[in-house]
Amino acid sequence: MAVAGCSAQGVKDAVNGEETPKAPVTLSPNVQQKATDVKVSTRVKVSAENGEVSSARLSTADGKTEIKGRTGRNGWIASERLEPGTTYQLKATGAGADGTYKTVRRTFTTQQLSLAQQTYPAVAPLQGETVGVGMPVIVTFDVPVKNRSLFEKHMKVTTSKDVQGSWSWLSDREAHYRPKTYWPAHTTVKVDLGLNSLPAGNGVYGQQDQKVEFTVGKKVVSVVNVAKHRLSYTVDGQVVRKIPVTTGDEGHRTREGVKVIMEKFSSVDMDAATTGVDSEDPGYYNISDVRWAMRVTNSGEFLHAAPWSVGAQGNANVSHGCTGMSTSDAKWLYDRSRRGDVMKYVNSPRQLEPNNGWTDWNVPWDQWTKGSALPQPPAA
Repeated sequence: MAVAGCSAQGVKDAVNGEETPKAPVTLSPNVQQKATDVKVSTRVKVSAENGEVSSARLSTADGKTEIKGRTGRNGWIASERLEPGTTYQLKATGAGADGTYKTVRRTFTTQQLSLAQQTYPAVAPLQGETVGVGMPVIVTFDVPVKNRSLFEKHMKVTTSKDVQGSWSWLSDREAHYRPKTYWPAHTTVKVDLGLNSLPAGNGVYGQQDQKVEFTVGKKVVSVVNVAKHRLSYTVDGQVVRKIPVTTGDEGHRTREGVKVIMEKFSSVDMDAATTGVDSEDPGYYNISDVRWAMRVTNSGEFLHAAPWSVGAQGNANVSHGCTGMSTSDAKWLYDRSRRGDVMKYVNSPRQLEPNNGWTDWNVPWDQWTKGSALPQPPAA
């Protein structure tokens, strides 16, 4: 008596008992042989049927640059997009269920792009920089980005401490990232912008990926009381020093609001013409070698040494909007300040204008998150 059973070698035909032949592997790249003008946004992939991709190599024609990739259930996909005006070679080998192998090759060239068709993301802070707790992450594009939501999906910020943060677009050329409150002191922040060859809209593509890691230093928040002519320098909430200052006179009021140190200069020439004051104006000035200067607005407000106004410091406001102090106090403050330290100005009748410097902290959180191009999680 015959006993029916499963074959260890394959499925048998019900009539004659022969095994059904297995199909060989089929490999299908998403780029054609000798193709030209392949979009730089292409992620090269090789799909496999009746088997799997056993190996794949994508490189420039000269072999100097190789694009890595990963193999999955459905084939192989490159980990990066492509560079403009470049010829690539692809070689992929697949293993079939029938035990045979197949290799496909492709040579193709990507589209040419002018500089006007590429947008480069410049990032602040700089790699390895230590900054103050008020420092936003600033990404500035040299060509406008219309596809903000796609770009923002590829703009990642991770931190060593738990932080709730959000991007906010100030314009098509500038996006800032900040936490809901100041950065926690001594936090490591990693910025990963995977924007190279990503479509920005209007035929423009991202020009380069960026990875930046920086550190947040001590919590330094100074308060400048305009009415009382005093600067209180605090570290971790403790007042370390009070400095007599002079700020803007009645015709040049210093602005009230939360400012952030943007730049530091041990010496700088200050010309009122750069702030829109004509050289014939009675209020015009041009002072060379101003020491220990730190910029806090785009419009030209600095903290700096002002030995010419020592008699008014702590008593009256006589400057053109800057915060002046003695040379020794200015150097003391300069030596202990970093880019990103917070300078909060209070008791002034003149308000700080939006985007006159890094004014991010003057924007309420619910309004800030509306500047994101992506849906935001529900408020905690």
